[in-house]
Amino acid sequence: MYARVSTRDKDQNPETQLLRLRQFVAQHPDWQVTKTYVDQASANDLLHRTAWKALQDDAIQHRLDAVLVFKLDRAFRSVKHMHDTLAIWGALSVGFLSAQEGFNTATPIGRLLLNLLASLAEFELDTISERVRAGMARAKQEGKRFGNRPIETNAKKWQATQAAVRAVETRQLSYRQAAKQYGVSVSTIQRTQVKLKQKDPA
Repeated sequence: MYARVSTRDKDQNPETQLLRLRQFVAQHPDWQVTKTYVDQASANDLLHRTAWKALQDDAIQHRLDAVLVFKLDRAFRSVKHMHDTLAIWGALSVGFLSAQEGFNTATPIGRLLLNLLASLAEFELDTISERVRAGMARAKQEGKRFGNRPIETNAKKWQATQAAVRAVETRQLSYRQAAKQYGVSVSTIQRTQVKLKQKDPA
């Protein structure tokens, strides 16, 4: 089970979410809660969402079969973040459920909704890309220079990132361990996983 409250919501208590999750689990006698993860941070503050990082590591290590949350926005910061995360979990056979919205990737309806969310994620990404291109064009006209080169253009970092991905996917290292050993961020490893899967979907 995963619960999160924002540091800006001083009156919120994660126990409100956890109570609902326990009630949800109680409706399924064959389910067993292996661990409860709680964060007190905003959705975008992945650095301080330490419980979320621990959950990701446990999913990679196959220490859980599914993740249960109160609502989708307790876990994800955007549709794209949700889609990318669930794509990784799906490859690991880790299910995802939302008690409030009734979202369950183990059901046909849940998988259909996931595909719809994938389309929304692509739309969101395209919209952002269009805005970025428009901003870059305007900045170029104004004589400004900015932006980072794609990771593939840095051969050394690209090789290190691919090695980190292999270490994670073969379960030799956790995300955090791989990030530390190869000198790249966890988010870079996750983005590269998705990118490599898109290039080689098989």
